[in-house]
Amino acid sequence: MLIGKRLNDRYKLLKMIGGGGMANVYLAHDDILGRDVAVKILRLDYSNNEEFIKRFHREAQSVTTLSHPNIVNMYDVGEEDGIYYLVMEYVPGQTLKQYIIERGMLPIGEALDIMEQLTSAMAHAHHFEIVHRDIKPHNILIRADGVIKVTDFGIATATSATTITHTNSVLGSVHYLSPEQARGGIANKQSDIYSLGIVMFELLTGRQPFSGESAVAIALKHLQSEIPSPKRWNENIPQSVENIILKATAKDPFHRYQSANAMKRDIETALYPERINEQPFYIPEDMEATKAIPIIQQEQLFENVTDETIVLKGSKVDEQIRKEETDLSKKKKRSNKWLKILITTFLLLAIGITLALTVIPGFFIPKDVKVPDVAGMKYTTAVNTLVEKGFEVTEPNIVYTDDVETGDVIKTDPVAGRVVKENSKITIYQSGGKKKSKMSDLTGKDFESIRSELEEKYKQVTINYIENDRPKGEIVEQIPTPDQMVVEAEQDLKIWVSKGPYQIRPGDFSGWTENSVNGYLNERKLTPDIKREYSDTVDKGLVISQSPKPGTPLKEGDKVTIIISEGPKPKVTKTVKVDNISIPYESSIIGEKKPQTIEIYKEDMQQKMDRPIETRTISESATISLEFVIQEGTKGRYKIVRDGVTIIDKEVPYPTQ
Repeated sequence: MLIGKRLNDRYKLLKMIGGGGMANVYLAHDDILGRDVAVKILRLDYSNNEEFIKRFHREAQSVTTLSHPNIVNMYDVGEEDGIYYLVMEYVPGQTLKQYIIERGMLPIGEALDIMEQLTSAMAHAHHFEIVHRDIKPHNILIRADGVIKVTDFGIATATSATTITHTNSVLGSVHYLSPEQARGGIANKQSDIYSLGIVMFELLTGRQPFSGESAVAIALKHLQSEIPSPKRWNENIPQSVENIILKATAKDPFHRYQSANAMKRDIETALYPERINEQPFYIPEDMEATKAIPIIQQEQLFENVTDETIVLKGSKVDEQIRKEETDLSKKKKRSNKWLKILITTFLLLAIGITLALTVIPGFFIPKDVKVPDVAGMKYTTAVNTLVEKGFEVTEPNIVYTDDVETGDVIKTDPVAGRVVKENSKITIYQSGGKKKSKMSDLTGKDFESIRSELEEKYKQVTINYIENDRPKGEIVEQIPTPDQMVVEAEQDLKIWVSKGPYQIRPGDFSGWTENSVNGYLNERKLTPDIKREYSDTVDKGLVISQSPKPGTPLKEGDKVTIIISEGPKPKVTKTVKVDNISIPYESSIIGEKKPQTIEIYKEDMQQKMDRPIETRTISESATISLEFVIQEGTKGRYKIVRDGVTIIDKEVPYPTQ
């Protein structure tokens, strides 16, 4: 048990939060930086495999070069006591697979937003020549605010060489495999694009395009069957959006998007009005297709052949002779003409018979071919061998046996060594391992009532509790799926149990526009309650706050109050009149009244105190009135200067009434 262990005297493992065929993932705390991290640990049964260890380090080193907001950051890589580990960014949230299970098919806008983030991430990885090779919703994390994070670069690329040869152990991956991966070929950037297309199909339909009784049967469908139209399950999908899926999942990589950036550009413009009803995507016709040879016309057999007769001039004496000779010549010409027609007809018949007996059978009669011995081969290797020999391979027959390793070929029908015609159908009998039984359908059952039965029957039972519109405690999803053939005593069972009615947890809308918030809430059948307030810090038209607060569980029909900014509150101005301002005259001791110079200063919205508004002389005390234009929140002011000395300096407040 690794829980509580401290790796490198730094990373304390707190709990397991995920796992797969190659590695387990733990939530850990980085004691040095004081933050939570995710630690992926290579399973102990691979820790002595030098090839896996080399790939582990090589791929980890490659992924550390990536820096993208939609790719999980890698912080550290190390080894301690035979434990090989990667330290990565911890992303609170859930996998995209869990998100789809909870919500089913997603709104088109949300699905395109997720795909735009995914293609952006893969374009970045491909720029650094890194191919993921195992893109699937299980390897994609989604935060509460809708941000997508692609993970599992290191282990996925390191194990790609065994993905096909151990197909039954990576059942989750086979639904997203490209045809070239399914046939055992090398995965490339176009393989990632194919997987992105399958993920997009699942986002919009809530299901995968292919299903089957075994992983091999599904892989065979990726090789031989066209991707079904997603409109079959979601008729609201625009043609422009379906075209993206069809192009991304073309069988031939040449016909797919040549880059993730090209796919991203199509996603960004898919809902433009001019694209919504574009023509359906189709694969261009093969320019090297067989062409018909034009039939040679009978007239062409006689080209460059002349029947002209040259007649020499002579005397009148010979006229009769010439006439007789001419008559004879005409008879001979008629005779020769019929002879040529007969000869030509005979030749044409002879040529036709020769072609019918020799050349034409070569086109229509298949060659005899011996069935090669493929017993003991992996299924994909056997298929490639038979196809190269010109045979058509049907879906395999699964035979359960303890004598042949799971996934290997037992025999073929017709049997090896038999001579059959080219293009004949060959059926492969493939080992399914130990005797299997059909997986029961557990959905709809109360988990607690059958818990002990399940724990006795299966090797390990993993329970995931999720919000769902089904009653609390009811099983809503399971892996393996119903009717799948399993060896119960060796099978791990994963089930998802309802925590009660489905709840929606809106993210933080701060800074969103009113239209964006309305669209988000309406899509989720929540009721927007829009209110407006003045704000000095939030631009007009953007969200200031919301109630309930972000992340609060809600159900359909609940009201969400949104406060929209009206911008800064406009300030009111008022005119204030100050009457009976007394300007005293200062009498001299001598008693003689000399004129005194009075300067009057005023400050309001229209006037500054930098110069007097009036200068006068007085010989006795005087009274004046002043008017001020004052803005809310400010004050007016006036000053009286007599013979250069300030005698009055007062403020005029903004009236509150």
